[in-house]
Amino acid sequence: MRIQVSKLIGAAKVIPVLVIDDLDTAVPLAHCLVENGLPVLEITLRTQAALGAIERICNEVEGAIVGAGTILGADDLAAARKAGAVFGVSPGMTHELLDCLKQSDLPFLPGAATASEVMALRDAGFTEQKLFPAEVVGGTSFLKSVGGPVQDVSFCPTGGIRYDNMEQYLTLPNVMAIGGTWIAPKELLLRKEWETIGSLAFEASIKAASFAG
Repeated sequence: MRIQVSKLIGAAKVIPVLVIDDLDTAVPLAHCLVENGLPVLEITLRTQAALGAIERICNEVEGAIVGAGTILGADDLAAARKAGAVFGVSPGMTHELLDCLKQSDLPFLPGAATASEVMALRDAGFTEQKLFPAEVVGGTSFLKSVGGPVQDVSFCPTGGIRYDNMEQYLTLPNVMAIGGTWIAPKELLLRKEWETIGSLAFEASIKAASFAG
């Protein structure tokens, strides 16, 4: 039986969404984030280094809860599971991916962007979903609106989430967590600015702590 992602991540409210190009940055990046209060990591499958990064972090960084993002189909799902990911995230949903998920117990956040998609995923058994791209499709206004008729679905919005708007999302009753790239953006990773990334992670973890429950 598939467990809910919220049970897996516990009180974590901020999930760094990571695009890792250089495999050698994976472990120090993960250590930096975990040590500064953000143990739940989404490694997006957008680069050749992604699966190796998931494997290394799972094996070498104590306390890291590692998920795979940008899962688009069966091959991605199988590869992410093999690399050690303990949850998966997709930007949307296809019939093929949904069929694969029916045969898998991997905790999963399928992406939705419309009320119809939210309802279809709910009918398929997913009461925890990713809203993507959040800011583009209405952000907090969408979440407030859909929360009325569909009260038993919780969301992890990503796409346009930043430190200065995270509170607007985390105060909503149907938001379980948020995901964002602002904590470890590409330019900081290229320069291996761990201190700056650590400061951004710490700021986010402290701000999010008041919404944990």
